[in-house]
Parts: sequence; structure tokens; C-alpha cells
Amino acid sequence: MLRSEGVRVWGTARDPARLAAGDGLFPVALDLADPASIERAYGAVEAAAGELGLVINNAGYGLFGPFSERDFGAWQRQLDAMLTGTLQLSHRALRGLLARGHGALVNVSSLAAEFPLPFMSAYNVAKAGLSAFSESLMIEVAGTDVIVIDFRPGDYRTGFNHTMLTRAESLPVADSPAGLRLRRVRDVLDSHLQAAPPPERAAADLRRALRRGRSGTVRSGSWRQARLAPLLARVAPGSWRRAVAARYFAST
Repeated sequence: MLRSEGVRVWGTARDPARLAAGDGLFPVALDLADPASIERAYGAVEAAAGELGLVINNAGYGLFGPFSERDFGAWQRQLDAMLTGTLQLSHRALRGLLARGHGALVNVSSLAAEFPLPFMSAYNVAKAGLSAFSESLMIEVAGTDVIVIDFRPGDYRTGFNHTMLTRAESLPVADSPAGLRLRRVRDVLDSHLQAAPPPERAAADLRRALRRGRSGTVRSGSWRQARLAPLLARVAPGSWRRAVAARYFAST
């Protein structure tokens, strides 16, 4: 979407060969789990692009399984990459944007910050933390021409769950009530993704938010997820929300 509007884009990946260079896209190697990699990548982009006007943090991956049954190191690595690494990159970006005097920092969180996903505990924590971080920055940049957007997508029809479910296949899932519950939730998550809107809708929602030119929280996804559920959650007690979530995910 950005490239189609003539914006030069520096896209990052741990393996930049995965990104097709050219036509306004410049691949950069970046591993958010490695602080040194973050510094190298941001420094390289700054040197090539000069002042950056827009930084979008869109890192994330799914790790699926019971919290107590997976080695804690796996959860820690997810938090390091999705939260700590993202904060480090935001630290560099915000300093540059404020020095420039205008621009935008977009943190792609998730509706999971409001509606936690079962068996994805560290993902929920990372996204909730990122949303809280964005909210604090919105207050800090008030009165400047720098904006901060907390972008919260719901389900979109991408390959996200395929990668997550591949990770899940290594879990020892027994033929037991607990094991069947895990499989059932996994299947429900996948079915929701298959029925979700195409990712172009998320790009269009973010484009509108950027054109408004003000900080804020932007929810994106199907009408039920991005509009109806947050509205009902504002007036419903926590016990009711948890009961609905359990039914929604067929986890009880």
C-alpha cells in the first residue's frame, strides 16, 4: 500500500532475501531478539534514507500451547522479540521523529490485548504491553506534530496460524480431555482465520488512520470483532466476558 503511493519502504526480516527488492522496497536484516541487530538495522536505514517519517512495528509470531507445559524459555524468547525488541526499536524511532519535528510511529498490537486468546499467553502479554506502551507515548507526544497509533487488528486471512500451528505440532497432545480441548481450540482459531477478511482491509484502515494525522487506537477487522465485541465489553462484567470467550473458542 505504501509503495503504491510512492513511499520508499525499508522492509525488515531476519533473512532479507525473503523480501523482493526493487520498486521502492529496500530489504534490511533485522532480528528483534538481538539488541545489536536492532542498532545495526536502524543505523543502516537512517544512513540510507536520512530522516524517517514513518516507522511501523509489525513483528509477531504465534506460540500455541498450555503455558505450564512448554519450556519457559520459549515464552521468554517471544516476549523478548515481540515486546522488548519492539520497545528498543521504538526508542530509536521516536527520538528521530521528535528531532525531525513530525512523523508517525505505528505499533501493530492486536485485539488480543483486549480479548486474550487461549493457549497464547505470551502473545497476549506482548500485545497488551505494546498497547499500554503506545498509550503512554500518546500522552508524551501530545502537543507535538508526532503521532502514535496503537493499531489493533483482529483475525485476517493470512498464513499466521499456519506458522503457529506448525510450532504447535511438536507439543505432546495426549488423547485426553485436556488434549482434545487443545486441539478443539486450535481448530477453532484456524477456522476463524479462514473466514476472516483479506489483509488489504487492514492496510486500508491504517492508511485512513495515518491520513487523519492524530494519535489514537485503531481497531481493524470484521465488524463483529472490531466493532461489536469492544462495544459489548465496555458494559459487560469480566465474568460475562470470560464466559463468552470460552464459548467462542469452544474451550469448555
